[in-house]
Amino acid sequence: MSDQAVLHVKGRVLVGADDVRDELWVVGGRISYERPGARDIRTVEGWALPGLVDAHCHVGLDAHGPVPDDVSEKQALTDREAGTLLIRDAGSPSDTRWIDDRADLPKIIRAGRHIARTRRYIRNYAHEIEPEDLVAYVAQEARRGDGWVKLVGDWIDRETGDLSACWPREAAAAAIAEAHRLGARVTAHCFAEDSLRDLVEAGIDCVEHATGLTEETIPLFASRGVAIVPTLVNIATFPRLAAGGETKFPRWSAHMRALHERRYDTVRAAYDAGVPVYVGTDAGGSLAHGLVAGEVAELVTAGIPPVEALSATAWGARRWLGRPGLDEGAPADLVVYEGDPRADVRVLAAPRRVVLNGRVVG
Repeated sequence: MSDQAVLHVKGRVLVGADDVRDELWVVGGRISYERPGARDIRTVEGWALPGLVDAHCHVGLDAHGPVPDDVSEKQALTDREAGTLLIRDAGSPSDTRWIDDRADLPKIIRAGRHIARTRRYIRNYAHEIEPEDLVAYVAQEARRGDGWVKLVGDWIDRETGDLSACWPREAAAAAIAEAHRLGARVTAHCFAEDSLRDLVEAGIDCVEHATGLTEETIPLFASRGVAIVPTLVNIATFPRLAAGGETKFPRWSAHMRALHERRYDTVRAAYDAGVPVYVGTDAGGSLAHGLVAGEVAELVTAGIPPVEALSATAWGARRWLGRPGLDEGAPADLVVYEGDPRADVRVLAAPRRVVLNGRVVG
């Protein structure tokens, strides 16, 4: 399609869960609901959604640490082909700013590099520091990121042989306050139970994974509006991880299995209590990219209604991240499907067309 051509998307355009229109037009890379006076028109038919959101993804990272730009490009292209056109990069040691200059790659909202306690995270991933330096590093990453900072809230403590919180409450509170002063929100990797209350009461904005939520902490999350990104396609790996650590860390292995076994109940209880839930795959690291459809399906399996699971990667997720959907004048980032994804979220696994910045790219 030439830069001058107009794209006509017709069928059913899901501007919102209940705001369904018959057509939209893409003119100059932007959405319009008024028919343009153009002759060079390309038509795409089907069910259109805003470009999907993966709110926990790592571009520029693999199991060993940072990757070259050509690998980062392949990761981003894989996400794009799956319909993911907006990524919240939840921590990466790679500089991926060059992606912002590529109109054919997904848009990225970065959280800078992970901030972890010394020797309490995956090697080559994070800044590894002690609590007295936490405020300074949070300030640094708040300035480097796109409005987010990522902490590692808990990890295995080799002395106790189990998961435990990484940061004293006072240090976390001071760091979160500094991020907020600089206009950034804060999220944290948390598998276990014992880090959650301190982080929420310290003012955190979001928790990744959140497998350690309990009937005591879920109401706290709900009352404070703290979001979770469950990454259930990643939590599915817990039994394998537990088996690998069984001999050396039996307490940790048993804990990981227990968190896995109750994962669906945890997510459903959080949703039922009013905790905001969003789609994230944890792609990068050891997980493949392009898993967004699988994560939406996992949320449905957990008991979240299909339309709400869809919103967690579409309308609701974009609002949460402050990015437009299929709004008049917005950049034309959308995905077209054969059928109605509200009726069956499995439709998301097979995009018919992917449109990014007004151009058909897949």
